[in-house]
Amino acid sequence: MSTADIGVIGLAVMGQNLALNMERRGYSVAVFNRTAKRTEAFVEAYASGKKIRAVYSLDELTSALSTPRRILMMVKAGPPTDEFIAGILPLLDRGDVLIDGGNAYYGDTERRIDRTSDRGILYLGAGISGGESGALHGPSIMVGGTPDAYELAGPILEAIAARGSGGTCCAHLGPGSAGHYVKMIHNGIEYAIMQALAEAYDLMRRGLGMSAGETADTFAEWNRGDLGSYLVEITEQVLRRLDPESGRPLVEMILDTAAQKGTGKWSSQSALDIGAPSPSIAAAVFARIASSLKAERIDAESALPGPPTRLEGDREKIIDDLFSALLLATVTAFAQGLRQLLDASAERGYGLDLSRVARVWTAGCIIRAKLLTPIASAFDARPDLPFLLLAEPFRTLWCEHQAGFRRTAARAHQAGIPVPVISSSLEFADAYRTSRLPANLIQAQRDFFGAHTYQRIDQDGAFHTAWESA
Repeated sequence: MSTADIGVIGLAVMGQNLALNMERRGYSVAVFNRTAKRTEAFVEAYASGKKIRAVYSLDELTSALSTPRRILMMVKAGPPTDEFIAGILPLLDRGDVLIDGGNAYYGDTERRIDRTSDRGILYLGAGISGGESGALHGPSIMVGGTPDAYELAGPILEAIAARGSGGTCCAHLGPGSAGHYVKMIHNGIEYAIMQALAEAYDLMRRGLGMSAGETADTFAEWNRGDLGSYLVEITEQVLRRLDPESGRPLVEMILDTAAQKGTGKWSSQSALDIGAPSPSIAAAVFARIASSLKAERIDAESALPGPPTRLEGDREKIIDDLFSALLLATVTAFAQGLRQLLDASAERGYGLDLSRVARVWTAGCIIRAKLLTPIASAFDARPDLPFLLLAEPFRTLWCEHQAGFRRTAARAHQAGIPVPVISSSLEFADAYRTSRLPANLIQAQRDFFGAHTYQRIDQDGAFHTAWESA
């Protein structure tokens, strides 16, 4: 029996669809799942007549592959990944390549690279975005590791990736955990944009009393312009779906709690660690945490009265302002995520090319959007761009839409409708564009109670004042 070009470990839907994608691109694939029944079911349902070979042990898998072996792991992040690595390492030879395609924590990726390199095994951390459909038809793939490893596995990954305006949406982004770090930030941006979309929906539904169909029409119109993106597109589709049991919009029958699985939290934790300003991503994470407090929120609604949740004024003008707010909140989410990548690249030695990152995101991934083409151009022109709103066309967008951004935030606050991402995006932009912030008072307070010293605007050095004696 001929040997396979690549092995896939883990046959949940993502692993299945990636295996089918590879086979469709002309590669032969050996597939393995810890549970044999899942392997059998996959082969029976999808692999008939295809160059897909089922194997039922790690030993059989390594024997089925051409050398140097290339193995894609699509298993649950954390201990399950470590368990598979422990099981397969003794069966591999120097120069074989392990590819971790899960949502791994970047610190775990660094540890696994050290572990496998001691045995001469090459390791790639590949962030894969696009969901089930993207895995089958073409995902966005963000890869970190050594160039030698990418040279062996990269052609297959590039073959199965989506195609954007700049070519394949797969790239070797840097050494070590660069790929998984970029995927983590991708997910953080995703959190922020999804929350901003939910806030816009809430303002239309509760603030303006619009039906789900009317809000869907609004998102459809926005999707034809600067806000055109996958997330806006699916938001419209979600809002149009009716519940077959009640006949009501299905979205209104869904419990208003949202989980967070780790990548958004990791993004915020890392931002704090390296001192990167990513408050919109953090606000989105905390919004999900607040949503989980359902029973407490029910009690608090009657205990803590607020104003009528009604937006006053001309509806069309309010919707136009809401577009401005959502557009600038989305730009700010990208700006903060990319700034964090710039800071992390300097901190961790990734050497990231942010224009390349933006191009990898132009197709296949969850945050794909029309905005990413000018974002890539902005970083082409200035690779060290510290904040996206400083570059065109985003500076012009700020000038054109900031008034509507402010009116939207003010209306939401007056009506008692929470808009944490819209608010934090505006507040950060205002802080960033303010040449003198009140942190001088904070420095004085710290020196008062802790003798932490402060700097002066007119002299170099550190200073301390005996405040109480003064």
